Amino acid sequence: MPTASKLVAAIVFAVLAWFTSELIKPLLPEGTPVGLFSQGNAVIGFVSGWLIMGPRSGEGMRNAIGGGLTTAAAMVFWGLLIYSIMQMIKLSLRKYYDDPLEAVVGVFQLAMEYGRLIATPTVVGTLVIGAILGGWLTEKASRRWP
Repeated sequence: MPTASKLVAAIVFAVLAWFTSELIKPLLPEGTPVGLFSQGNAVIGFVSGWLIMGPRSGEGMRNAIGGGLTTAAAMVFWGLLIYSIMQMIKLSLRKYYDDPLEAVVGVFQLAMEYGRLIATPTVVGTLVIGAILGGWLTEKASRRWP
């Protein structure tokens, strides 16, 4: 059921995902097409905020901060997984992998590479601070508009 706290969580985490994506773009190898990278991550943030943080609101500030950090971690997980699968499909269409199992293993190798690429203090700090702020705002919304 839609609630104000779910909407606030979805919007806040969509904005956090978009802003973090803008910080990640300069870290990508030169010539990497970014296309709808920020917008796609904003959708991931929106869905994560709605499904993960939104239902956890109203349980106190400590749980709100924990929920915010969990939501940010889920956004990173799903983003890495989705972009790794997309890259694996591109590579498999170029006959890079010999068999399907190698392609599945390749997804996780790509996710690890992308994870190392974005594991900078700026990106991690933005995600942590944004997650805490997102949890706090969602908790405030649940108290204001139950």
